[in-house]
Amino acid sequence: MLAPLTFVALAIIGSVSAQTAAGYQQCGGVNFSGPTACVSGYHCEKLNDYYSQCLPGSASGTTSVATSSSTTTTKASSTTTGTPTTITTSAGTTSAIASATGAGPGATLLPNYYWIRAVVDPNFHKYLQSSTLRTASDAVLEDASTAGQFNIVNGQLVQLIDTAGTLLYAHVTPRTDTSVTKLLVTWGTTPDTYGTWAFSGDTTTWSTPGITRQNNAAFLVCEEQRVYINLGAYAYMTPAGCADQTVSGCAGGPRWAAVVVVGVWIHYYNGATANV
Repeated sequence: MLAPLTFVALAIIGSVSAQTAAGYQQCGGVNFSGPTACVSGYHCEKLNDYYSQCLPGSASGTTSVATSSSTTTTKASSTTTGTPTTITTSAGTTSAIASATGAGPGATLLPNYYWIRAVVDPNFHKYLQSSTLRTASDAVLEDASTAGQFNIVNGQLVQLIDTAGTLLYAHVTPRTDTSVTKLLVTWGTTPDTYGTWAFSGDTTTWSTPGITRQNNAAFLVCEEQRVYINLGAYAYMTPAGCADQTVSGCAGGPRWAAVVVVGVWIHYYNGATANV
């Protein structure tokens, strides 16, 4: 007599679990048909029109999760909307200096520029910037209070360092041999000639002829918060001392075959201020 009751109880538990997504699992997006509520301690945050994810803590605004092509997704704490507008500034019309001018562009996002941040632990809401603020130094992910402002111009990732329009350019350290699996990103005063940056949806990508990557938007954050292009196997086999900012997880439960869901978590954000 106990076996049927046990089976019914397990069935009920399985039904409840199926209605909530676990931490860091998908909880919304265009054409997504799975659970849109998160387990206790997590909230469903829109990352782009096609992917919302259960992240730690409580939402700072109301989230309407897109589940079909006719549904619009909005969230009070995130105003990311589509592909950024390309600005027309170029190296030929912009002075390039290696030191900060005044207090920088300010803590309010200027037109045609974007914050770039990570949205997965251990660097959740850490923002891209220079290791020495607004100078030609290493690219790092650090506190929102010192976040840089960015755009991609003619394949160059540029950082605005003052209100006069002075730019720094992201430089990727060239690969010296095939055993190298990560390339350091730094800031320079002139455009880089190695590779091309782009926005894909709201993610930041880098590619170059001659290097085939598993994911052009895979990054590592290593010693002293330095940012690297990840050439290796993302989401596992992470180099020692680094955090992989590309995450994978499994959908479903123990009764189903695991389905790998991959999300890329260094993306642009165009809220008025850097959201901590």
